[in-house]
Amino acid sequence: MAIILDGSELTIEKLVKIARYNEKVELHPDAIERINVCRAMLEKKIEAKEIMYGVNTGIGEFSEVVLNDDQVKDFQKYLIYNHAAGIGDPAPIEYVRGAMAGRINVHAHGNSGCRKEITLTLVHMLNKGVTPYVCQNGSVGASGDLAPMSQIALLLMGEGEAYYKEELLDGKEAMDRAGIPIPGLKARDGLAAINGSNLLTAMSAIFLYDANNWLKQAEIAASMSLEALKANMKPYSPLLHEIRGFKGAMRTARSIIKLVEGGDLVEGKIKQKVQDAYSMRSTPQVIGAAHDALVFARSQVEIELNGVGDNPVFFPDKNLQLTGANFQGTPVSLPMDMMGAAITMISVMSERRMNRLNNPALSVGLPPFLTKGAGMFSGLMLSQYTAGMQIVEQRILSTPASIHSIPAAADQEDFVSMGMNTAIKNFQIMDNAYGVLGIEFMAAAQALDLRDYSFGKGVTKAKEVIRKYVDFLDVDRPLYPDHTKMKELVESCEILEEVEKIVGELN
Repeated sequence: MAIILDGSELTIEKLVKIARYNEKVELHPDAIERINVCRAMLEKKIEAKEIMYGVNTGIGEFSEVVLNDDQVKDFQKYLIYNHAAGIGDPAPIEYVRGAMAGRINVHAHGNSGCRKEITLTLVHMLNKGVTPYVCQNGSVGASGDLAPMSQIALLLMGEGEAYYKEELLDGKEAMDRAGIPIPGLKARDGLAAINGSNLLTAMSAIFLYDANNWLKQAEIAASMSLEALKANMKPYSPLLHEIRGFKGAMRTARSIIKLVEGGDLVEGKIKQKVQDAYSMRSTPQVIGAAHDALVFARSQVEIELNGVGDNPVFFPDKNLQLTGANFQGTPVSLPMDMMGAAITMISVMSERRMNRLNNPALSVGLPPFLTKGAGMFSGLMLSQYTAGMQIVEQRILSTPASIHSIPAAADQEDFVSMGMNTAIKNFQIMDNAYGVLGIEFMAAAQALDLRDYSFGKGVTKAKEVIRKYVDFLDVDRPLYPDHTKMKELVESCEILEEVEKIVGELN
């Protein structure tokens, strides 16, 4: 069933369905009516020669330059040409599809002033699989994602490049093959197509969707390590977390108890220490804090997905247009900087548990580096090196981008969000996080195979899935295939899916 875009109901999950899984979209009839009403008001103002930013004036530092009637006709085209100024490799198709869906949802409010043909063309492009070629780098996350959104807008003039049926084509050829008419750009259409932080917001929505699944897998990996290390499970008592009050900690404690239920450890059959190290007993507080950060980030991203990020903004019921800065990416980039740091933080804790599994002074009787042939064999010694390298890169990338404004446009745009830098580096952080967590999973499975007691139902299922792809390390072998396979396994979410079939959803 098609997802209806009406300006108010676009969730992260719906955006991922559109962007990643090619769900069809429809523009709500009421949205089309709102777009038409707004356009009619704009055309009356144009006829009355009312001065309007970006319609009959230049933009940025040139906002005081008033255009004559002939210039107004060509301005939108040159606006798109000038702003299609990105650089480097293309953004993944799912990011671009997400940005297009977000822009449609902005137009659906009826405050952007474009013709309905512009919005409906974006709808047809999504539904028929025409995805513009968009350089990922170039946006400063203010005045919108101007450079990448302009590469999308080139298709509205039958220009640029686009993917269609897995082939990169000239823009017009892609549109022609898909049977999509070229709407062209009239007054206001170009700026209405580009003047919002839609690409960085779409990327942030996709990241949050993946981050939530990664955090749940971090709980599974932690549960495996806790069982292997004979952890004291009292720190996971719901009563302990309820009395403090953080919802994320309650959630993580609940999930870990679910995962170890049915095992000897939680049933008190295994001797435990009175108190474990922080990387073991603080797991609910730390992963929980990341869950709480994600709730806030999700709220900000979904507000942006359903808000009017544009400039100027038209109010047909008041016969009014206002210029401002609703394109500014900071409300998204600030919480998303926090999310990147949160994923790094959980990765650090994951590596610390992996260290405890490896270190015979800390592993409660496990063999050094989880090998039965210490001396001849080094076991998982070097796996920790690989995890450590990835964590250092995560730490470098966790510096907030939102504090790094570089002024643009002759200081007319003298504070920008750098939200695209946030969005890009978050995916790099996540790429490393898949690897770090995969290594903890691999080490925990190795450790569990060296124990002789029963484990929780969720932990047992997770180990079963891992063993489909990575064998027990009986004697040393090159580990790079195992590391890479584990990284892919975490990214695929197969462990999560199979475990949730057994224990229920981790939420």
